[in-house]
Amino acid sequence: MGLTGCGKFGKGFLVAINILFFILGLGLFVLGILMKVNVSAINDDVKPALNGVTVASYKLGNLVDSLAILFIVIGAFILIVSGLGLFGACCEVKCMLVTYAVLVMILFVMKIAAIALWFTMKSGFEDVVKEGMLKSLKDNYKSDTIDSSNAVSNAWNYMFMSLQCCGVVDIKTDFGTGTPAWITGLSPTTVIPKTCCIGADSSNYKTNPKLSTCQPGTADYNMKGCYAALKDEITTYGNIFVGVGITILLIELLAVVFAFVICCQTGDKNHAV
Repeated sequence: MGLTGCGKFGKGFLVAINILFFILGLGLFVLGILMKVNVSAINDDVKPALNGVTVASYKLGNLVDSLAILFIVIGAFILIVSGLGLFGACCEVKCMLVTYAVLVMILFVMKIAAIALWFTMKSGFEDVVKEGMLKSLKDNYKSDTIDSSNAVSNAWNYMFMSLQCCGVVDIKTDFGTGTPAWITGLSPTTVIPKTCCIGADSSNYKTNPKLSTCQPGTADYNMKGCYAALKDEITTYGNIFVGVGITILLIELLAVVFAFVICCQTGDKNHAV
């Protein structure tokens, strides 16, 4: 039997939304690649500092890196599923439509679970990350260079320059009381790490014109903590991901409903595959 009005509408709807799914999946795929390439926190020079922080047995640097890979994998999966739904709806192939509907339902449940878990753990997660970063900085920061024998100290300096930050939360106390007294108290004898000075990068941090004025009481060094800078860096991409994800959730239920409507109306006279 042929499709009735509801079935025809459902077919058009599935074709339209799976074209949209395809575009959204492609967007996530490209976003993941851009994040992998552009996010400074994923840089191999910075990762050793973040890997000093452990969250639920996972190293933070690897976890941040995995976010980009996750975006790429999810984007690729959506591209495949949307192609399945698009072809199944156009050709009225019952087997493909059922597979499509099942996959979409699995995706829907997984996203709801992930969102609920994230909002439940978010506050505790942030506290663990802050404490871990502070411990890593205090235990490992030895020199304001990127060529010392301490790889973690070097990584912190790379982070200061690439994220334009200094310390973790409060630069006045984050460095502890070691020698030299990096920033602690911002007293006249305090040393501001060269890598925290405005305009410093890996090629000029030793000859940066701002070095002569990069002193306590001036505005010539980065005052933003690296936890906030890292969070802002990830949030920039995370907000886009959440927006795309919510859009997908809103149309997934309708996609499942219409897929089964077409399956029912196609009946036993389905096209063989």
